[in-house]
Amino acid sequence: MRQVLSVSFPPKEIRYIKNISKKRGFESVSSYIKHLVKEDKDLISEEEILEATREAEEEYENGTIIKANSMEELL
Repeated sequence: MRQVLSVSFPPKEIRYIKNISKKRGFESVSSYIKHLVKEDKDLISEEEILEATREAEEEYENGTIIKANSMEELL
């Protein structure tokens, strides 16, 4: 079952959202917003980036990193 979500924007922003959704080929503003929400799920959070950085630094300090000249060497 679908529900309606109302969001308020100033008129200038509404024009922008309508224009950009049309420019990007979306059927409607709703489909554009759905796309943005879906894309947002794939974003890496700041916490995930910091954790990956900490792990990489630890591997570097421990000498457990793999040094490769190409991606092929890693496989």
